[in-house]
Amino acid sequence: MENIGWIILVTFIAGVVGTGIGGLIGVLTKRDSKKVVSLLLAFAGGVMLAVVCFDLLHEAIQPHSDNAGFIALVIGCTIVGYLIVFGINKLIDVRLKKEVPHTSDEDHPDVHDDLGEIIHADHLEHHKKSDNRLFMAGLVMAVVIALHNLPEGMVIGATYAKNPSVILGGSGIIVAIVIGLHNIPEGMAVSVPLVSGGTKKWKAALYTALSGFPTVIGAVIGFAVGGINEVGLSVSLALASGAMLYVVFGELLPESILMWKSKLPAFMILFGLMLGFALVLI
Repeated sequence: MENIGWIILVTFIAGVVGTGIGGLIGVLTKRDSKKVVSLLLAFAGGVMLAVVCFDLLHEAIQPHSDNAGFIALVIGCTIVGYLIVFGINKLIDVRLKKEVPHTSDEDHPDVHDDLGEIIHADHLEHHKKSDNRLFMAGLVMAVVIALHNLPEGMVIGATYAKNPSVILGGSGIIVAIVIGLHNIPEGMAVSVPLVSGGTKKWKAALYTALSGFPTVIGAVIGFAVGGINEVGLSVSLALASGAMLYVVFGELLPESILMWKSKLPAFMILFGLMLGFALVLI
């Protein structure tokens, strides 16, 4: 378990600090920066796609690249990882529709096309006379995002497992940074309804940061599984790749492009992809 302490620290920053920063932004600023968030999500998606395709999957299949059965195992685990995060996100959608029923009407499609919808600020007017209901919506968001952060932490841990001696270089730190960026709007999604529901700002920021703690737990699990043996590492990397592919294609890129109907997010995806590719090779 070499350097596990440093890996936990890096994951803590990505999960708890990243989500906490989003929480602070949510309670202290206006939510009118959808263009900036759109470019941020597109860039993060491009970098993550490069890391998955050019590094994680390559490393997963490398030990037995001439074995068809082993290749099938890696492909199968990648699909399983994808489906796991899809299922968690489906659970999040179902729970939110129970707590905030009007999210399912014709004015609130399942795919968010506005920063206000991602952080649920567009529901504040509806809930002005129902602080308790809005607080419960924020609480549900905190719980489901905590659940959502567990597999993201496993991605960081699995990435570090392939080369645990390299902490501040290589794909491990890249994945941690991208997940930290991804956690910022998620933190806003927790803090905005909590504050609007009557929670004090410092408490809302604290609860939001704590919802990122499962990222650390996931990192320990991913690192432990990846460190068992060669097959364990490949399975761990494949599961992590599938999880991140869903985050990229199911969350980051659709939200980025729909949030700002411009060509710039597409260029930011390319920029992130090329930068990620370069960083993997360094």
